[in-house]
Amino acid sequence: MLITHATQCDNAIHRKAFQNIIAIDSNQEEILPTRILAPRRLMACAVGLLIFPGILACSAAAQSAAAKHANRKSTSRAGRVRTGLDVLESQKFAPLRGKHIGVITNHTGLDSQGKSTIELLAHAPGVQVVAIFSPEHGLGGQLDERLSSNKDPSTGLQVFTLYGETLRPTDEMLKGLDTLVFDIQDAGVRFYTYTVTMAYAMEEAAKRHIAFYVLDRPNPLGGEIIEGPILDSDKTDFVGYYPIPVRYGLTIGELAQFFNSENHVNADLHVIAMKNWHRNFFFESTGIRWIPPSPNLRTIKGSIVYPGLEILQNAGVSVGRGTEAPFEEFGAPWMDGEKISSALNAVHLPGLKFVTQPFIPVSGLYAGRRCGGVAIRIGDRSAVRAMSMGLEIADLLQKIYPQNFDASKTIVLLGSSDTVQKLKGGTPAVDIVASWQSSLADYDKTRRRYLLYK
Repeated sequence: MLITHATQCDNAIHRKAFQNIIAIDSNQEEILPTRILAPRRLMACAVGLLIFPGILACSAAAQSAAAKHANRKSTSRAGRVRTGLDVLESQKFAPLRGKHIGVITNHTGLDSQGKSTIELLAHAPGVQVVAIFSPEHGLGGQLDERLSSNKDPSTGLQVFTLYGETLRPTDEMLKGLDTLVFDIQDAGVRFYTYTVTMAYAMEEAAKRHIAFYVLDRPNPLGGEIIEGPILDSDKTDFVGYYPIPVRYGLTIGELAQFFNSENHVNADLHVIAMKNWHRNFFFESTGIRWIPPSPNLRTIKGSIVYPGLEILQNAGVSVGRGTEAPFEEFGAPWMDGEKISSALNAVHLPGLKFVTQPFIPVSGLYAGRRCGGVAIRIGDRSAVRAMSMGLEIADLLQKIYPQNFDASKTIVLLGSSDTVQKLKGGTPAVDIVASWQSSLADYDKTRRRYLLYK
């Protein structure tokens, strides 16, 4: 056995791509989505009886107590997703024993008890942590500028920034290492830079024959929906490593396998898979505490619309940075929030409602200026298509405020010249989305080779 709960795909992946997936105990209960009630939780329910340990109770009070007990038990034991770090910890760090490692992580690298990846690995038997590496926003995830290397106060180890003078680990940084371990919570979006940091580090590890371990974590957007244009092959950079859609529908471990094979990185890659994660899980289904992965991606709600909203900032729209609700509202001093919210509601975008919400950012774009704004209300998040939303907003702003909204600047994050040209030419958003479908279908066929979870 190579993995637990692996998707059976029509097109089996090359054996090499899966040969280093860390197996987990297959004798574990299959965890169903939380909306499905496990039958064992309701034994004798048909006759109004609930069996508690050693007690047969029929009273309403006993039933209520039993239900609370079952809910606590389900949440603490069965319902919670175990991340790659939790699985590695349960294995007593055996895959890393005898290795000299560098840890690529930040504040999101925590286990189910709130202990950091750095702390756990620094005290793991037979494991020697040599260096620490941090991505954009630093080890604490609070900084919004280029960084410099420093010391970790808890271990005294050197912390090398991968968002400073260099975006890749150098020979000096990798000296004395035979293994790199990556453990960072991602956003599930192509232009979120943590995945590019991972890919660059994989490339440097491959060049030096350094093993690369990814401790898998949930995709906050789930693993079923893909949307957005495929990145143009001539536009790869730090906000787009490889031609994939904006919302790519893979966990970070699955994405590492995809990059390793499809981009011919050929790293000695090992993915330590999660347990109990399912592709239809949004982040709140995991039982894991949400930790904002970057300063402005503060809420789970904001993460749902982030892919479609973030593309607008370069074109002249505040996406809520410097307010109490980044990525849950947008606006500009030149925008009429009431007009735009009414127009967007008339489109009837699934899972979304828009309300007038003026705001004044304290920092970022339009800091100190009153913005005509629109707040985004999310209903059924599984119905939300953030990229469709982003294009509808861009189409409206371009038509109503052509002197203020520069659609050509959406290219930075959209990464598709064809999409931007269609947008500038007045092609309806629904038609632009339809134009992606053929390339998304091709991507999906490739993506499915790397799925580790149902």
